[in-house]
Amino acid sequence: MKKKYAFVVCLLSLQQVRVAAQSKQESPKGELHGNFQTDVQYYFRDKAIDPTGEFFPRERLLAAGFANFIYTQGNFSAGLRYENYQNNLLGLPEGYRGEGIPFRFIRFEKDGLDVTVGNYYEQFGSGMIFRSFEERGLGLDNAMDGLRLRYKPAKGFYLKGVIGRQRLYFTKAEGIVRGMDAEINLNEALPGMENSAWLVSLGASFVSKFQRAADPVLNLPENVGASGGRFTLQRGGFGWNTEFVWKINDPSFDNGFIYRHGSGFLSTLTYATKGLSIMATVKRIENMSFRSDRNASLIDAQINFLPPTTKLHTYTLPALYPNAVQPNGEMGFQIDLSYTFKKGTALGGKYGTTIAINYSDISSIDRQFLGKRPIYSTVNPGEIIDCTWTGTKGFVSNPFQRGSITYFKDLNIEIRKTINRSLKTTFTYYNFVYNQEVLEKGVTDAEIIQRGYQKLVFIHAFVLETLYKIRPGHSIRTELQGMFTRQDRGDWLMALAEYSVSPHWFVALQNSWNYGNPNPAERLHYTLGSVGYTLNTTRFQLNYGRQMRGIFCVGGICRVVPPSNGITLTVTSNF
Repeated sequence: MKKKYAFVVCLLSLQQVRVAAQSKQESPKGELHGNFQTDVQYYFRDKAIDPTGEFFPRERLLAAGFANFIYTQGNFSAGLRYENYQNNLLGLPEGYRGEGIPFRFIRFEKDGLDVTVGNYYEQFGSGMIFRSFEERGLGLDNAMDGLRLRYKPAKGFYLKGVIGRQRLYFTKAEGIVRGMDAEINLNEALPGMENSAWLVSLGASFVSKFQRAADPVLNLPENVGASGGRFTLQRGGFGWNTEFVWKINDPSFDNGFIYRHGSGFLSTLTYATKGLSIMATVKRIENMSFRSDRNASLIDAQINFLPPTTKLHTYTLPALYPNAVQPNGEMGFQIDLSYTFKKGTALGGKYGTTIAINYSDISSIDRQFLGKRPIYSTVNPGEIIDCTWTGTKGFVSNPFQRGSITYFKDLNIEIRKTINRSLKTTFTYYNFVYNQEVLEKGVTDAEIIQRGYQKLVFIHAFVLETLYKIRPGHSIRTELQGMFTRQDRGDWLMALAEYSVSPHWFVALQNSWNYGNPNPAERLHYTLGSVGYTLNTTRFQLNYGRQMRGIFCVGGICRVVPPSNGITLTVTSNF
């Protein structure tokens, strides 16, 4: 903590020096900007949703908040973020307890060179071998702490270099991360391509981690490297992005400490013209968990980000069954089509009609498991007491063959229609196939293959959303949702009404009813009321009601949300 507060003193000292320099020569005026947020929740004991009290906190009032401060003056900028968890809200990682300044930086740009010292976020390509980022709703923050260089040596050439350690709550992960990235835009770099109809860029990356090893049984690699290449082609409405990455053997908790290499392939074709857009993506991931701590799990110490090939659903009931990317291996594709029927046509009507169709299919990769390694007794030398894949290569795989296990399938059809100047509607149908054992419970492919069958959840759902403008500044939005399945928690219905008075007030009431739960005691209503007020750049929101248990995901990264009942106050502000 002393070092962090010393950093603040250093910032103030630097500012005094720059202010003194202004008396001798003109310099740009400095500006201070930032934002603030706090979430406070008071919990009530609710035996209906938590019969044993497993999720009821010992401390009834919990809070989490942060404040960012960023100062800029010309080519110079510096900032810090203060965070406070007293104690952390239910569902977020336990590591967030206490308070401190886990993020602070100084940055300077001149003559094509961009230098950042301290904390920073960065990404190479799609992020499959390196992405340092924050997703506050998940409690994920793997900010780097060290040095970052960006340099543009010539027109069309872009270089990046990073070194440091990753944030792990209020400490740092054990391993050291180092990386380089280079990208060339041929249309900028080559004079003959300045006016070409084709836009072409190429990129390459290399990332390595170093972590000491002292395992008494396994000879673990202390240096693990990953490399990748990518290209982008564009012409008019056509686009093609492809990236391939490779990682050497990296035994870790995630893969059961096997010595097989890792790889990732992601390719996306897009086409867009007036009224029509098409996107097709294919992806294959094999053994691509990449962490700066080989023993970490969940969302801790992740060096890379594996992009999902599924649509992110935000409506309450469909969001109960999200896809979670499987870093040890998955193979799939996604097709997204959107078409707008013109105004005045039979299907377009007076205001036009848009239909969007999305389909995703994610499965296991082909795996042919190799022989297991024997585990010998420490009491009776020579006696085999068990067998494991740990310490072996684990499996071999045909990269062009899909596995036999279904992880996730999603077909959704959305119809957006403006009825008149006051009424807009959106209707969406969903069809899911959901492997709950894999996506939520962590059951492995080997267990399912050995068992000989897989347990899947089959889901149909619909959402009807309407937005009605009563008069200028006054509107009411409604949602009617239904979700039907014979597995898991059974059938659901949900209704929501939200009244807004722009630009200041809104009030909302929603109720989700699990009327088809196989257990009569769990056929519960989850009612939630909300009221919000916005004044300039400050927003206040008060919620009261039940939160259902489930999985909350952002970008294919998920965390478990426990059931809760309480009052929540959220305050956000920007300056």
